[in-house]
Amino acid sequence: MIIGRWYRALAGAAVMVLVLGAPAAQAQSTTGNAVKRVDATTVGEQTVFTVELQGPPSQKPADFTTQNPPKLAIDFIDTGFAAGRAQYDLGGKLLKSANVVQIGDRTRVVLDLTRVATYRTEVRGNLFVVMLDNVAQTARAAVPTFAPSSAQAPLAPSNRSAVRNIDFRRGQDGAGRIVVDLSSRDSGINIAQQGQNVVVDFLNTTLPDSLRRRYDVTDFGTPVQGMRASENSGNTRLTIEPRGNWEYSSYQTDTQFVVEVRPVKEDPAKLISGAGFRGDRLSLNFQNIDIRSLLQVFADFTNLNIITSESVQGNLTLRLKDVPWDQALQIVLDAKGLASRRNGNVLLVAPKAELATKEKLELESQQQINDLEPIRSQVFQLNYQRAEDVRRMLLGLAAGGVGGGALGGVSAVGGVGGVGGAAASNTRMLSKRGSLTADPRTNQLFVSDIATKLEEVQSFLGKIDIPVRQVIIEARIVEANDTFSRNLGVRLGFASKTAGAGYGNNYTNVVSPITNPLTGGTWDSSPALSLPAAAINGVNPGSVAVSLFSNTAGRFLALELSALEADGRGKIISSPRVVTANNIKALIEQGTELPYQAATSSGATSVQFRKANLKLEVTPQITPEGNVLLDVDVNKDSVGIQTTSGFAIDTKHVQTQVLVENGGTVVIGGIYSQTESNNVNKVPLLGDIPILGNFFKDNAKVNNRTELLVFLTPRVLNDSMSLK
Repeated sequence: MIIGRWYRALAGAAVMVLVLGAPAAQAQSTTGNAVKRVDATTVGEQTVFTVELQGPPSQKPADFTTQNPPKLAIDFIDTGFAAGRAQYDLGGKLLKSANVVQIGDRTRVVLDLTRVATYRTEVRGNLFVVMLDNVAQTARAAVPTFAPSSAQAPLAPSNRSAVRNIDFRRGQDGAGRIVVDLSSRDSGINIAQQGQNVVVDFLNTTLPDSLRRRYDVTDFGTPVQGMRASENSGNTRLTIEPRGNWEYSSYQTDTQFVVEVRPVKEDPAKLISGAGFRGDRLSLNFQNIDIRSLLQVFADFTNLNIITSESVQGNLTLRLKDVPWDQALQIVLDAKGLASRRNGNVLLVAPKAELATKEKLELESQQQINDLEPIRSQVFQLNYQRAEDVRRMLLGLAAGGVGGGALGGVSAVGGVGGVGGAAASNTRMLSKRGSLTADPRTNQLFVSDIATKLEEVQSFLGKIDIPVRQVIIEARIVEANDTFSRNLGVRLGFASKTAGAGYGNNYTNVVSPITNPLTGGTWDSSPALSLPAAAINGVNPGSVAVSLFSNTAGRFLALELSALEADGRGKIISSPRVVTANNIKALIEQGTELPYQAATSSGATSVQFRKANLKLEVTPQITPEGNVLLDVDVNKDSVGIQTTSGFAIDTKHVQTQVLVENGGTVVIGGIYSQTESNNVNKVPLLGDIPILGNFFKDNAKVNNRTELLVFLTPRVLNDSMSLK
């Protein structure tokens, strides 16, 4: 039998070394300066952490941060700590605790944070002050402000930080280390895993053109296959592309930010471990051992107090190698038809039937006690839930079901008789003797039941009476059009004199009757060929005419060319925004209601209305990973042409369900259409003659393009913002 207590002791020592990050602290200070005390307070939107020293520090303390887990470490050089090591439980929303430990001739203060936060440090005499921002920069960007905010405006290029260099190195155990050198230690940094990539955003930070590219680091033999560095809207984004099984951590030291991606090795014994077995491994090899003696071996290995029933008897032969102890114990119990019940560090082992009988008797006894236990009353004040909704949940009633309503401002339900049927009694949380009254005016619940049920109700309310997370959804509907039309035409005619000295024939012309200045006769107008250019958008084409007159021949030739070209470009951007709670449908719309005549059943007509509006209807659902699942319905209508029945409505509509990362933008729909036509009217044969054929035809060319894109951007508001 291999027990391996020395292995557990050695592992425990290794854990202590990782926690302290250095050798054991000295009990007494041998340096001139020393840490006296630490303190933390909340001032506005900042958490101020103060370290009081015996005297001013000889040099500014060095600090660095880690982002997974979020910690801030501060090293005081040539400084001691009288207690050697101490932990302070601060219990703040941002700052959980502080650990102070002396390591040689320096003292390290480690702040445990709930999340990564921006901070500033100052030396004020013998005080070292750390100012942590309680509101994360990502949360500031999610404030539902529809007008631009000066706090969100990007800094001028001269005031921004800059990325100086991006380097990649291979670390220990095949880890990939990405080192980013910054020009300032105060650069805001956000790091998050998005899908299979790790994305690092450096806020208000510029990136030189020489670093804007993709880095192929496959040859280093780490989980990182490549990186992409880009700049957008004054921010720099570094996308790290790992592959396989990996985990990452990050930290910052002065102006150097480091991300380390380590490979995760598969446990070779994972298949034999089974689900839920996480105990230390042991090996057992016994031949015909008494079951009681075998249970004593488990007691020695786990330091548990094992109580064995008298009915536990028999021997067992087994051989187990490198198996978690809890799995090995379960195998032994199953082999002998036994079961166990654990209470603290005490383990009771007995046959399954014996334990089942014992538990049944305990439940029956508890039920009898509940029937005799006195009834108590308690008032619960609800903050975020409606009292009527909670009443229905506690009584197992569906929304709008049986069980009471508003009676003079108070909704009340009795005990046994007011639960709404047998179906509801199976899901009600109260006992059969309990009763419940809801007061919607004060939003309070009045519960009467036994003490154990009151505790269950209090625990239940503590889980559901919490603020609902909110989401701001912004849609952008972009309509762009590019139109082009061109018309070319011609009119051609011949004419002779119709009345006057020496003329009696009648010819046609392209113009109105004209008086011949030589003979006094008139020219009849009626074109021999009429193919003029058509109007575009109500605008008539321009024209130029040429006339040739022969007095000797008495003939008149007229040619009129007409042309018109129209070129138009336009863009319409609609941006509806709405804020709503998680899983609550929101609707925002703006538009016009158009009247139209509609016939009634009696044959008369009535005026009804239909909408031509811009509408955003969305239901968000925040996933456990922090993404947002959206059921979205976007409608963009406009007034169209007028018909005999009223105005037509031009409709653009998209309805879909999409999963979007928090703060990300997705294109949920797009329509692209292009109309291209070229119409020619001509005289047969004459219109086909090169060059001259243009005088015997007209040409109309149209090239119109329209494009519609719908963008959607959801942002989850943090808890502090959702309460404002």
